[in-house]
Amino acid sequence: MKKNILLLLLWLVNTCPLIAQDLYIPRNIRAAINKRSRTENGLPGQHYWQNHGKYDLNIQLDPKTGIIHGEEKIIYSNNSPDTLNKLVFNFVNNVHKQGAFRNTIPEEGFITRGLQIRKLAIDGEIYDIDGKEWGTVAAIQLKKALRPGSKVDVLLHWDYPLSKKSDREGRIDSTTFFVAYAYPRIAVYDDYNGWDMLQHNGQVEFYNDFNDYNLKVTVPNNYVVWATGEFQNPDEVLQPPIVERLKQSMQNEQVIKVASREEMAAGKITKQNNWNQWRFTAQHIPDVAFAVSNHYEWDASSTIVDTKTARRASTQAAYGPDAEDYPNSVKWNNYTLNWYSTVWPAISYPYSKMTIFQGFSAMEFPMMVNDISIPDTYNAMRVQNHEIAHTYFPFYMGINETRYAFMDEGWATISEYMIGKSLYGEEKADSIFKIYRVKDYIKDPSAEQDQSIISQSSQVSGSAYRTNAYSKSSLALLALQDLLGKEKFKIAFQKYVEIWNGKHPNPWDYFYCINAATEQSLNWFWNNWYFSNNYIDLKIKDIQDKSVVIENIGGFAIPFDLVIHYVDGSQSRQHHSPKIWQSSPNNISLSIVGEKKMATVELDNGIFMDATPADNFQQIEDVTATKH
Repeated sequence: MKKNILLLLLWLVNTCPLIAQDLYIPRNIRAAINKRSRTENGLPGQHYWQNHGKYDLNIQLDPKTGIIHGEEKIIYSNNSPDTLNKLVFNFVNNVHKQGAFRNTIPEEGFITRGLQIRKLAIDGEIYDIDGKEWGTVAAIQLKKALRPGSKVDVLLHWDYPLSKKSDREGRIDSTTFFVAYAYPRIAVYDDYNGWDMLQHNGQVEFYNDFNDYNLKVTVPNNYVVWATGEFQNPDEVLQPPIVERLKQSMQNEQVIKVASREEMAAGKITKQNNWNQWRFTAQHIPDVAFAVSNHYEWDASSTIVDTKTARRASTQAAYGPDAEDYPNSVKWNNYTLNWYSTVWPAISYPYSKMTIFQGFSAMEFPMMVNDISIPDTYNAMRVQNHEIAHTYFPFYMGINETRYAFMDEGWATISEYMIGKSLYGEEKADSIFKIYRVKDYIKDPSAEQDQSIISQSSQVSGSAYRTNAYSKSSLALLALQDLLGKEKFKIAFQKYVEIWNGKHPNPWDYFYCINAATEQSLNWFWNNWYFSNNYIDLKIKDIQDKSVVIENIGGFAIPFDLVIHYVDGSQSRQHHSPKIWQSSPNNISLSIVGEKKMATVELDNGIFMDATPADNFQQIEDVTATKH
């Protein structure tokens, strides 16, 4: 009995720090924990659940009119413990409607009439709804409630015009289109927010259930379709030599020209039916998208993404004649998928392909990227690598980007930086990271830049949104990596992905999961970086003969090097991880070892750019003069 009590006490001593309740927990998250769908140990709760849909999408694109026509069947499963009296639908492209809720002023060609519903039936009952009053979110009261554990069949016929002003989706040119968010979907109903009723505002991104898709896209002959999912019928829509080239591209990393512009123009690519129907399937995935063109070049190759099974993923690119960077896209794609699969995060790329399509955006979709052409090689590689990294977050991990953009953008941003060091060296990667991810944030002293990272993304706008989603969130992860060490950091994230992939983790699941994976309470770190109004600003406060006092004016627990230059021309460098700020967050005193006479003292924050770098450097004679 005494032995059992001793074991219990040891368990409590070791475990209690991991679940110390010193993080702010919103009431809805606390309610989910109390219902045991979430936990404070980083695992899904005993009663965790999520809903699911099976989507059969039959979509036709008329290039002459730019109208998308769709017929859609959904089998929606209510796996929740709740009775649902309504279904909530998302149709993101209604952001183009006149009067829609937006955070930007629309440019010419952006506005469309939006979605028109031609037929809506639920469990065979017709609903008199045409969708003209819908925004990007609409609720339909059910005639018969959907009970826990039951399913409902939804039938929709609809159409909408593609926007002439392309961004994340829309017309690229007169015969090229990127078609995304193209179908009404049932919104997420989850355990801590219920129905997701947030309107899309054109800035924040998305939150979707994991669904199964059968996608059929019908287009005229000579138009090629690239899409999310497994290509089911190449023999039915492509001419035999093109089918053979696609097969050949799956053999090795040689880049195959599947279709040239000349062949496209000569009608040598697709079957010469009046219309061709292209079919794709995807399982347990949060979305599908597709792109269409009758003149884009088409490159393909493949790379190994699982060294244990030798599984290969197809890498493809489609682009116009003036895209200087795109002839290298597939080669970069091969490197990136392999590197992400084997180096960081060292988790096998979870899908069967990745297609980079030249559009007017820098936007990720499952298995696809809509990327603008960028003449600068380094920046082109950076953007492509960033969008590919989103495969893991949000898609594989089911992140709620709408509310917590930092959970996926921070990840993608450190991934672009890490692979950048591999591609073009640490010095260049550091420079690019500071230019694109840190400089604008740290040089802007306005109050909105200091909103806490945990602030709901849909409530933050303008540059502050990008600061929280990209800049501060990636710096927080890099600070955490320095705190834990690279290997422990990677193992912790691998554990997080292993536990939560295919589900819907929220920030508290993430915090507690990393605590558990590292076997320590990092709540002090989460509070410092995610729940504060801190920024980056260190200062050399005082210099004595054998010590340097550093003040943390901004508050963020950042890593830094103390660099001492001596009179004899030599120097010493002491690295300090964020750990040094845990017990003394405002001021620290660092000892100086040795008898050499100091000339200057410098704080080197590296990529953690300082708001006031002038006080990070001090000449010793200046100190002496001040004291006298």
